[in-house]
Amino acid sequence: MTTALVAERNLILDYYERLPQAVAALVDDPAPVTGPGAFSPGFALPEPDAAVRGFFEPARAQWRELGTYAGHRLVLLDLAGNPGTHTTKTFPSLLIVARAVEYIRRTGETVMIFTPTSANKGTALRDAVARALAAGLATPDQLRIATLAPASGRSKLRAGSLTDDAELRARNPLMVYDGERAEDVKALARQFTDAYAADLKRRHGVNLWFSLDLRNYLVADTARAFFEQDVDPTDAAGPRLHAHAVSSAFGLLGYHAGRDVLEAAGAARAASRPASLLVQHLGTPDMVLSLRRGSFDRTGLPGYDRDGDGLWRQKADPHFPGVADEVDEILDPTFYTHRPATSPAMNAIIARHGGDGIVVSRRECLERYPELRELLADHPRPLPDDPRALREWSLVMALTGVCNAVDRGLVDPGRDVVVHGSGWYTDDDVRTPAESALVPVSTVEDITAALM
Repeated sequence: MTTALVAERNLILDYYERLPQAVAALVDDPAPVTGPGAFSPGFALPEPDAAVRGFFEPARAQWRELGTYAGHRLVLLDLAGNPGTHTTKTFPSLLIVARAVEYIRRTGETVMIFTPTSANKGTALRDAVARALAAGLATPDQLRIATLAPASGRSKLRAGSLTDDAELRARNPLMVYDGERAEDVKALARQFTDAYAADLKRRHGVNLWFSLDLRNYLVADTARAFFEQDVDPTDAAGPRLHAHAVSSAFGLLGYHAGRDVLEAAGAARAASRPASLLVQHLGTPDMVLSLRRGSFDRTGLPGYDRDGDGLWRQKADPHFPGVADEVDEILDPTFYTHRPATSPAMNAIIARHGGDGIVVSRRECLERYPELRELLADHPRPLPDDPRALREWSLVMALTGVCNAVDRGLVDPGRDVVVHGSGWYTDDDVRTPAESALVPVSTVEDITAALM
């Protein structure tokens, strides 16, 4: 009997010396940016002393074989092991905070990281800031964070040291936007940064770092490719497909950037580059629409008819749900980006290296749920018995998308499938912050009151 492969690496510490190669491939100028109203601490990282290594401890990932599905070998790239987040946002967030720490050490200046978020990105950054403060890498006056999340992500927000301690809570506001469109947090945060970052530096000596920049995430995610080539190299295997539940596909873009680094160094062949499967939900199917139709327009969705049981059905296009409760349902508010600027880059990668896109519905996920639980039965953190306990559906979406794509002939026969386990957590994993720990905002002026 063959033992299923399970391998673990720290995606930051084990590839620390390779990360500068990723930076060089992705960033034109890695130096700090300190102009009026624009700030970045640069891409330098601190020396990995004992305190820094302890800070990076949660950056662990596993490569775990799950068995087979319809003749396809399934592998889980488990990126959700950090109990402070249970999502893949841990890896870039730790690097972002480490870069801020290195800048603070060199200059003595204060850095406040500022990001809009559906919830998970902000949670991971807050977890990383809390870890840095606990490790003594910076003081609470030197390193701060402000996050702006939509009210729709309220159940995903987490309490912790930054909300429990009154002084830390004041320095690190957790803002919640109550507007109609969740995605408006991005424009609102950008507007505040453009209007007030220079004043914040001039009046309070605080460098406001608007960290929602693709490169801040790609660098960390390149290590997914390094890990794969380290433990299960594509050059020694058959054709492979990487599947990922996506909103803007930062993770897959980072993986492919890592492949670029490996291939440029001769450590992997472009001919063995895996294909990609984008998995989305009906609330924001924009990347799949762009890939399949060449447009974000929802008129590209197939025509759905409502049956007597109240469900919406279609049989015209296997890339979209065959059955759904609603044709615009929000399966998970994590996936909230419309018209992502990353679509052209992802489309080009799929055109060159192969792949596809598929949209799933909640009903399809629930129909698959018992067999998905069985696939993960041996995982140390299996799916809960009751899917209603799930607060993060990324992994379930990705696995459902893979199974549907295989069943519908969208995956080439014989391909191994690597599922990026970018997130799953339950009610028991989340300690929800008290209402008094949240700062409600509606306008730029509200953000100004919270930060200045």
